[in-house]
Amino acid sequence: MSKYILSFDQGTTSSRAIIFDKKGSIKAMAQKEFTQIFPQPGWVEHDGNEIWYTQLGVATEVVLKAGLTVHDIAAIGITNQRETTLVWHRHTHQPIYNAIVWQDRRTSEYCDELKKMGHAEDIQQKTGLVIDAYFSATKLKWILDNIEGARQKAESGDLCFGTIDSWLLFKLTNGKVHTTDVTNASRTMLFNIHTLHWDEDLLKLFDIPASMLPEVKSSSEIYGYTEQILTARQIPVCGIAGDQQAALFGQMCIKPGMVKNTYGTGCFMLMNTGDKPVLSKNNLLTTIAWKIGDVTTYALEGGVFIGGAVVQWLRDGLGIIKNSPDVEKLATSVNDNGGVYFVPAFAGLGAPYWNQFARGTMLGITRGTTTAHIARASIESIALQTMDVLQAMNADASLPIRELRVDGGATANDLLMQYQSDMMDCKVIRPKITETTALGAAYLAGLAIGFWKDTSEIENYWEAEKSFEPQMKDEARQKVIHQWKKAIKAAQAWAD
Repeated sequence: MSKYILSFDQGTTSSRAIIFDKKGSIKAMAQKEFTQIFPQPGWVEHDGNEIWYTQLGVATEVVLKAGLTVHDIAAIGITNQRETTLVWHRHTHQPIYNAIVWQDRRTSEYCDELKKMGHAEDIQQKTGLVIDAYFSATKLKWILDNIEGARQKAESGDLCFGTIDSWLLFKLTNGKVHTTDVTNASRTMLFNIHTLHWDEDLLKLFDIPASMLPEVKSSSEIYGYTEQILTARQIPVCGIAGDQQAALFGQMCIKPGMVKNTYGTGCFMLMNTGDKPVLSKNNLLTTIAWKIGDVTTYALEGGVFIGGAVVQWLRDGLGIIKNSPDVEKLATSVNDNGGVYFVPAFAGLGAPYWNQFARGTMLGITRGTTTAHIARASIESIALQTMDVLQAMNADASLPIRELRVDGGATANDLLMQYQSDMMDCKVIRPKITETTALGAAYLAGLAIGFWKDTSEIENYWEAEKSFEPQMKDEARQKVIHQWKKAIKAAQAWAD
C-alpha cells in the first residue's frame, strides 16, 4: 500500500500542497500565492484557472520535494476556502467569470432586502446561517443576473456551480465528477442541514436552476479518480471538507464541547456540538462539521473576517514591517498598546455583530502613538475579536470552555497566544502540527481507504507543542473589554 496522503489546501491567498505520513507528520510542503483581484471597493475576486494551475503546480512540486513518486501517494484530500463561488461551462471546463471570494461585499444591499422581506428566520432554520453577502447563494445569483448569457446557459444545463473544492475535483477528474461534500454545501445558503439536500424553496427564492448544483456526498468517501493529472496512474480523491471544518477534524475535536480556533486570513472558531444542530441565539452560525459514513456531526461557528490579514495590511498597506513575523518584535518593543484600540473591519464585522457596512477604525491615537503601538493594537485586535466569538459560543452551548486548541500561521506569535489566553481566561493549546487544515483533509481521505483504521487511531497522533495559561488579573481584563466594546461601537457608528 502507498505510504502517504497528499492534501490540497486551497486558501484565500495561496494554494498549498502537503504530504503527510501515517503518523500525521509533514513529509514536504509547497506553496504558491496567487493574484487578489479588487475590481472596485468591497469586491474581491480570484481567477479560477489560476487557482487550478497554482494548486496543480504545488502538488507536482511537493511530490518531487519529498523525493517520492506518485506511486507513493495513496489518496488525495481537498480542503478549501469556503463560500467562494465559481461558475464554469460543463463542456469547455472554462469559468464564465472570476470566482467571487467569500470576503466580497457586492451583494450586501440585496441581503438587506432579503432581511426586510422577512426571510431571515426561515433561512436560519433551514441552513443554520444568517443572511449575509459572505455566503455563496447571493454571489451565484449575481453571476446569473449580471454575466451575459449566463442565466440562459444555466437553464439549458450547460453551467456548473461549485465552491472551490468541487472546481478542483472537477478538474482533477477531467470533468467526470461534479460533487461537493456536506461541509461546503452547508456554506452556500442553499442547503438544508437537517434533510441534507439542496432546498427547493431556497433555489426558487434565489432563482437558481438545480441542474447547476453539484451532487452532495459525505466528507470521507471515494468521489472519483484523477484522469491523466499528475500521472497516468489514477489516484483516488476521497476526502473533502471546508477549511474550518477540516481544521476542527485535524485538531481531533471529535467530542461535543471541544473547540478550535484557526488564525488565517480571518479567524474561525468552531465548537463540536455532536449529532444535533444547535441553532444560535447569539448570532453564530450552525454548520455541518463533517459526515463520515451515515453519521453527521454539527458545529457552532463564529468567523472573524480579518485576522492574520491585519498583519499583511501592516506589511503591504502601511509598510511598517518588512515581513509578517517582524510584527511580534515591533509589538513587544512597547509594554502595552498606549491606549490605542483597532477594529480591523476592512470587510465589515463578522460574528457576533454581522455589520456588513462597518469599516476599519483606530481609536485612542495621541502624539505619543508609534508604529509599535499600532502593531500591538493590531495583534490584540485578533485576540479581542476571537474573545467576542467565544463569549457568544459559551452562551449558546451552555458549556464552559476549558481549553482552546489553536492552529494557523499566526499561532507562531507567542505574544498573540498569551494575550488570547489572558482575554479568554482559559488555556490555549498549540499543537505540534499547526497545519491542521490540510491534516484534517488528509485524515478524511485516509479514513475513506482504510489508510487509518478509525478516529481513535488518529487521536493517538495528536500532540501539544506549547500551552498558554491566563496571567492577567480580572480587573485589568475587564478594563480592556470595556475599551474594546467602545471601539466596536465606534466602528458601527461610522457604518450608520
